[in-house]
Amino acid sequence: MYDYISGKITELNPAYVVIDNHGLGYMINISLTTYNEVSKLAKDEIAKLYVFEAIREDAHVLFGFASKHERELFLMLISVSGVGPNTARMILSSLSPSDLEQCIASGNVGMLKSVKGIGGKTAQRILVDLKDKIKVASDTLLDSNSAPSALYDEALAALVMLGFTQQMSQKALKKLFKENPAITVEEAIKKALKMM
Repeated sequence: MYDYISGKITELNPAYVVIDNHGLGYMINISLTTYNEVSKLAKDEIAKLYVFEAIREDAHVLFGFASKHERELFLMLISVSGVGPNTARMILSSLSPSDLEQCIASGNVGMLKSVKGIGGKTAQRILVDLKDKIKVASDTLLDSNSAPSALYDEALAALVMLGFTQQMSQKALKKLFKENPAITVEEAIKKALKMM
């Protein structure tokens, strides 16, 4: 299975991106959230998308995400009965990862039903199946006016790789980013290490 694909973008639109990796072009389906992130890149800048390969009888389809966190949410969504990769992509195009987490944690059926193609039964199933999986993350979400999630995610991943628990790392980083939204990833990691 692929973890990520990086290379130059040769084609970009809100539904998919084509990444040239050493002369091989990968067509990768993306959400609007990922499209917004990728469209910020300069023309010759290398893009890196975390991918999921959906293998069907008639095709192998790649889905790409700007962050590992968005891919984790996608994988949680497709684990729900009746939610396929395209439906999960539609949900992640309509709701940002943090909005989706808050929606699931608070049991907001109406917000999920507002997504095109999601009916009442499917929305209820998503809430029931994912509420316990999202709960821990929702308790430690950053306030919407604090740090950009990409910096927070990067610092969190580094601390977890260093052997600290996710919950302890999230607590320290949340405090640091709330106090100083302009903090760099390196500073955040160094200060968090002193706090733990």
